[in-house]
Amino acid sequence: MPEYLKKRFGSQRLQVYLAVQSLILFAFTKLSAEIFAGAIIIKETMGWNLYVSVLILLAATALYTVIGGLAAVIYTDALQTVVLIVGAIILFIISMIDIGGYESMVDLYFQAKPNITVANTSCGIPDPNALHIFRPASDSNYPWTGIVFGVNILSAWYFCTDQVLVQRTLAAKNTIHAKGGGILAAYLKILPMFLMVWPGMISRALYKDTVGCADPTICEEVCGNPSGCSNIAYPKLVMNLMPDGLRGLMVAALLAALMCSLTSVFNSGSTLFTIDIWKRIRKNASDRELMIVGRLFVIIFVGFSIVWLPVVGKAQDGQLFNYLQSIASYMGPPVLACFILAIASTRINEKGAFWGLMTGLVLGVARMIADFALGSPVCGEEEYRPAIIANFHYLHYAAFLFATCLIVTVVVSLLTKPQDPEKLVNLTWHTRTRESHTRNQEKDFKLAEKDTSSVLEHEELSDPGDNDVSMTVDVKTVEAPISSQSIGKRILYFICGITGNKEEQLTQEEQDNIDRKLANLATKEDPFWRRVLNVNVVICMGVGAFFIAYFH
Repeated sequence: MPEYLKKRFGSQRLQVYLAVQSLILFAFTKLSAEIFAGAIIIKETMGWNLYVSVLILLAATALYTVIGGLAAVIYTDALQTVVLIVGAIILFIISMIDIGGYESMVDLYFQAKPNITVANTSCGIPDPNALHIFRPASDSNYPWTGIVFGVNILSAWYFCTDQVLVQRTLAAKNTIHAKGGGILAAYLKILPMFLMVWPGMISRALYKDTVGCADPTICEEVCGNPSGCSNIAYPKLVMNLMPDGLRGLMVAALLAALMCSLTSVFNSGSTLFTIDIWKRIRKNASDRELMIVGRLFVIIFVGFSIVWLPVVGKAQDGQLFNYLQSIASYMGPPVLACFILAIASTRINEKGAFWGLMTGLVLGVARMIADFALGSPVCGEEEYRPAIIANFHYLHYAAFLFATCLIVTVVVSLLTKPQDPEKLVNLTWHTRTRESHTRNQEKDFKLAEKDTSSVLEHEELSDPGDNDVSMTVDVKTVEAPISSQSIGKRILYFICGITGNKEEQLTQEEQDNIDRKLANLATKEDPFWRRVLNVNVVICMGVGAFFIAYFH
C-alpha cells in the first residue's frame, strides 16, 4: 500500500508516513489485541498468570515464524480456518441445546441480571436494543448513525487498505483467485452472528454473575478487570459446555488461529519496516541485512505491544471489540479518504493527499490521547469526561474525520498544481487501461521484449482450457558455499530465513519485462468463472441485506 502512494503521487514522504502509521496501528490493534486475546484464552483454560500466558504464546509463535514464512502462514491459516469453524459450529449447537433454543436464549438473555449490582445504576442490565442494528442516534453503544456511516468507513478502510489483507490478496495466482478469496471471506463474515454473537449472549445468560458482573470489585476478582468481564464469555463457554476431547481441540484451534494471525502481522510488519523505512536509510542494504533487520524489528514490535497490554484490558469499558473499533475510528478514516480520492480522481495531487493525511493524523491522535488519558468511568462513578469526549461517539468521530480529510484533500489539490497525466497511467480508475506514449517507455518496452529470451532460463506461460492461468519463472541461481560458513552463522541465517542460494541480479529492463508478462497473465479472466463470481457477489449481498432487514 505505501508503494502505491509512492507511484501515484511520486512522493516518498507519503510512502514513509503510511508505513509508519500502519506499523503503529499494527502495534495498537492487531498485535496488542491478539496477544491479549490469546493470553485470556490460556489464562481461562490453564489458570496461568496473564504475562506468563503471553510469554508462552509468543514463544510458540516465534518458533512457528522461524520455520515458516508467508506461504506457511497462508496454508496454515486455511487449515486452521476449517478446524476453527467446525469447532465453533459444534459449540454453537451444544450451547443452543443447553439453553433450549433461540426463543429461550432471547428470554434468558434479557433476564440475565447479576445478583449483585450497583444501586441506582443500569450496570449489569442487558441492553433492551441488543437484537437491533438500528438504534437511536443517542445510543451509547451503537447509534444507527454510527453504524450506517462510521462502521462502513471502518470496514472499507480495513478490508481495502489493510496491509495484511492486501498482501494476501496480491499473493493470489490471478485476479479470479483474488476475487474468489474476497467473496469467500464475505461469506465467512456472515458466520460471526451465529458462531460468536449468539454464543456470547448464551454465555451472558448462563453466567450472569461472572461474565455479566456489574460490581467493579467482583469483576476484579473474576477476571482481573474492574471495567467488566465480557472478554471471558467465549472461553468460559468452551470450558464449561464442550466435552473433554472437543474442548482441547477447540482451545488448540483458537490458539493456533491466533498464532497464525500474529505471524501474519509479523510478516507484514517486518516487510513494511524493511522495504519502506529501512531501505530509505540504507539504500544499498543486501537481502541478508533486510532479513536480519526485519527479525530484530519484530522483537521490538512485540515488546512495545506487551507494554501496551494493560491499556487494552481497561480501555472502552474493558470490551476488546470496542477498543479495536475506537482505535480504527481515530486512525483509519484519513487513509481511506486518501486512497479513495487517489484512485477516483486524477486531479488529486501529492500536496492535497499529504495535508489531508496530516489533518487526519492531528485530529485522530488528539482524540485517541484524550480517550486513553481520561479513560472511562466504571460502574457507579460519576461521568467526569468533557462532553466532547463522553457524548461524541467514536463511530460518529470516524465519519467526521473521514469527511474532514476528504474536504482538505480536495481543496488543497484544487489550489495547487495538478500532476502530469503521463505519471498517472494505470494508477487511477480513469487511467487504468491507458497506455503511456512517452518515447522512453516505448523504448524500454521494445528492449525488454527483445531481450526476453536471454533473461529467462525457463519460462512456462500456459492457459489450459481457459479455466486457469499457471505461470512459472525460474531464474538462474548460484549455490553459496554453505559448508565454509561457521555453525553460528548457519544458525543465524536459519533463524532469519536466509538460504544458501543467491539469485542472479537482473537489470531493470529484464525485471520490467518479467513483471509485465506476469501481470498480463494474472489479469486474464475466464468469462465462465467471472460470471460465477458475479453471481456469488449478488447472493452474498442478498444474504447480508436479509439479516440487516430482519435485525433492523
